[in-house]
Amino acid sequence: MCGIAGVIAVDGNEVNIQRLKKMTDIIAHRGPDGDGHWVSSNGNVGLGHRRLSIIDLSHEADQPMHFIERYHLVFNGEIYNYLELKEILLKQGYVFRTESDTEVLLALYDRDKENCLQLLDGMFSFVIYDSKENEIFAARDRFGEKPFFYNYAAGKYFLFGSEMKCLWEAGVEKKVNNRMLYNYLTHNSLDDPNDLSETFYEDCTRLPHSHYLKLSVANCSLTVKQYYDIDWRQTDHSITTEQALEKFHELFYTSVKRRLRSDVTVGSSLSGGLDSSLVVAVIDSLKKGTGQQQDTFSAVFPGFKKDERKYMEHVFKATNVNPHFVIPGDDGLIASIDKLNWHQEEPYGSASIYVQYCVMQLAKANNVTVLLDGQGADEILAGYHIYFQDYFRELKKSDRKMYQKELSAFTDMYASSEINPNYRSSYASRIKYAAGNQLPLVRKWYHQLTGASTDLLNKDFSIAFKHEFKPQTEFSGLNERLYHSTFKHGLQELLRYADRNSMAHSREVRLPFLFHELVEFLFTLPPHMKINNGWTKWIMRQAFTKELPPEICWRTDKIGYEPPQQGWMQNKSIKNKITEAKQKLMDNRILAKQHNNQLIQSAKANEINDWKFWMAGELL
Repeated sequence: MCGIAGVIAVDGNEVNIQRLKKMTDIIAHRGPDGDGHWVSSNGNVGLGHRRLSIIDLSHEADQPMHFIERYHLVFNGEIYNYLELKEILLKQGYVFRTESDTEVLLALYDRDKENCLQLLDGMFSFVIYDSKENEIFAARDRFGEKPFFYNYAAGKYFLFGSEMKCLWEAGVEKKVNNRMLYNYLTHNSLDDPNDLSETFYEDCTRLPHSHYLKLSVANCSLTVKQYYDIDWRQTDHSITTEQALEKFHELFYTSVKRRLRSDVTVGSSLSGGLDSSLVVAVIDSLKKGTGQQQDTFSAVFPGFKKDERKYMEHVFKATNVNPHFVIPGDDGLIASIDKLNWHQEEPYGSASIYVQYCVMQLAKANNVTVLLDGQGADEILAGYHIYFQDYFRELKKSDRKMYQKELSAFTDMYASSEINPNYRSSYASRIKYAAGNQLPLVRKWYHQLTGASTDLLNKDFSIAFKHEFKPQTEFSGLNERLYHSTFKHGLQELLRYADRNSMAHSREVRLPFLFHELVEFLFTLPPHMKINNGWTKWIMRQAFTKELPPEICWRTDKIGYEPPQQGWMQNKSIKNKITEAKQKLMDNRILAKQHNNQLIQSAKANEINDWKFWMAGELL
């Protein structure tokens, strides 16, 4: 895991070591173990790197890395199946001087060029300069685990970096993208699902996940192409439950085994939920008989209704782990907020991001460099309760008998739940379900009631953008909704949080659920294998009943990574921060002045809005 940066310019005077060093120094947290800089012989290409040593700790594996005097690479990420790929390449005559996955990637690119991406099991963003073709090739992993930003002027230059701040250090103006700011304030959206390249800053473009780009160095002409996608419509109705369970079990074990490959200490983050508990349990199963103890890292909130410590204890009893805990609080949030915002760069949805930040800090304090985590499971296995709506709507059209059965099971299971009440029990949820295709109109009305409408915004600011965003709210069924969450809107936000929080403390996070072969397989399964008889993630619960404690495997509540945010928002210092942020928004003619007093006085009622305006104000 590392940080990368670079400058490619037709005018060689734009490319120099000093500029590259500024770009990499600003992301030193991504790679504290060393840095490297290189400028091509023609003077048009400069590559920079910060290294966090994970595999092959020797200096032979330092970057930029050069291969057969033709390819020059900077790479951020891990190729988990590098040993299998290396074995094939050795048989084909390739010679390696290091034990790194980076050199395997270079050899594979020499053999297959852009087609090498189809063979990689990993998380990555990388840039390869082919000095023979005088061409840049850059790519980002399938799901967006590793970031890549660039600033491009056709025919002139191309700047890139792992974080936006690399571009600002290179001289790009830091200017807020008001279009995205409007999208966030009105739709609570942190991206544009129709254009994932757009960021919260002008002149700062994101290479979308599953895409690669090619850049001609001679004339600085750019092409961007998608190399990976999933067809969510292709459902395998012939597969039996037994076959599905066996394959899921096999693929997940393969994924975890590969993600344990490391030359530094590997641990796990544990929330107490189903996903992270499964990761810990499978690692424990793989380590049995080795005498190795797994370190786990968790946030707990004593006295808070949604504290998950009691569920963690079930995991501890069933496994051989060495648990570590942190107790985040509102004072810590205030103390860390400026640094947290600096690392995140764009707004984030809630204080749970600070909790994750604290867990990574805890791992660093205990000298554990790599953490496995359960992120991604909710999006591919229908873990969020909101997915019930899409499932029931699909069943209602296709199988009324099964619809009645599933709805009855769901209603019975969650009738008395205080954590996840029946999604049809609240007034707002009943309206949402009954509305069907009229949901956009209902949502507009609901936002007006809760104070989240565009009326809160300056009229001129609102008029400029109000017709540009139309969030997708209706889906044909469960699989389309899961596809949207995985590839369009939802997962990428969470992956950004995880990348920035882990890298802030020079830690690496690996996600076994995002093994692409596992994801592809799960998308072929019928919806009833994901939601069944009231259970979310049904196939996962069935497949791993032996590994998971029953109290975890058959939990009915879904908490997520939730801190006592409502209480934190009453902290005087936090209220002052919110007031300052709103004032900034008014000064910049974004927030309507007449609403300021109302918003400040109703912090509890407008908790979501207050957090949103706070984060928006931090951009300015």
